[in-house]
Amino acid sequence: MYGPVRTLAPSASRAASRVLVGLIGAGIQQSASPRLHEAEADAVGLRCLYQLIDLDQLELGAEAVGDLLTAARRMGFTGLNLTHPCKQVALDHLDELSPLTRTIGAANTVVFAQGRSIGHNTDCAGFSRAFSAGLDGAPIERVVLLGAGGAGTAVAHAALDLGVGQLVVADVERERAERLARALRGRFGENRATPIELAALERPLATASGLIHATPTGMASHPGMPLAPELLRPEMWVADIVYMPLETELLRCARKIGCRTLGGGGMAVFQAADSFELFTGRTADRARMLRHFSALCDDSREADRRLTAGP
Repeated sequence: MYGPVRTLAPSASRAASRVLVGLIGAGIQQSASPRLHEAEADAVGLRCLYQLIDLDQLELGAEAVGDLLTAARRMGFTGLNLTHPCKQVALDHLDELSPLTRTIGAANTVVFAQGRSIGHNTDCAGFSRAFSAGLDGAPIERVVLLGAGGAGTAVAHAALDLGVGQLVVADVERERAERLARALRGRFGENRATPIELAALERPLATASGLIHATPTGMASHPGMPLAPELLRPEMWVADIVYMPLETELLRCARKIGCRTLGGGGMAVFQAADSFELFTGRTADRARMLRHFSALCDDSREADRRLTAGP
């Protein structure tokens, strides 16, 4: 299990009563991060402003992340979160990486400290805690991971650290799946990770203990199913890291046939709590953040109900 996350160097701004932070990613307008961070800051006596820097709205690609990081540092940001498609691209634009971030090869949190940008990864601990809380006791002999991008890479390391016997890695880019599998074998052992093509999912899913979905498919901005629903089996569990919406089409299909499921809300909250501590130097109350996230989800469902009900 991954332990508490700590910054590599203290920042004078972290002792201040106000922090300016944000999120860089594509299609992030429904992100819960602003409300999670700002509410927790209020609870501990800080003033936090959390800005969304949406690549889609800015009509920018992931290659713009370097310029955006530089601009944020110059404007006095304490730090930034990163999401799809920036978690791996950003590494070339950071001054320093935490040991775990260097091992994984993906950063979802950047802290600006003493004139330097320091990359961290809180996704690993976030997924690990969420899995232990939501799928405690689930069989983990053989697991299929769908998605080898920034989030998938972090989740893969967390899964093997949790004790998954063998992880089968599938990605739309075969080379990316192979690269991740090589890194996992180097860290955890030769027989622990196997890359496959998406077209070959049927065979490993036929005997898998569980499926972890770590691609953007299913997000509000990327609706749909990441795989054919007939590949799911009632005996397997299904974990989805997507939380916008909280119940994805994948999870609905899995529950319908009787699978044990885990939504992305727990990972979202736990990684946010660790990021909050990196940004502020204050201890986050994870139970309180989970309650706040639940309230946000209830508000979202009520808003959806009113929209669909009409006048």
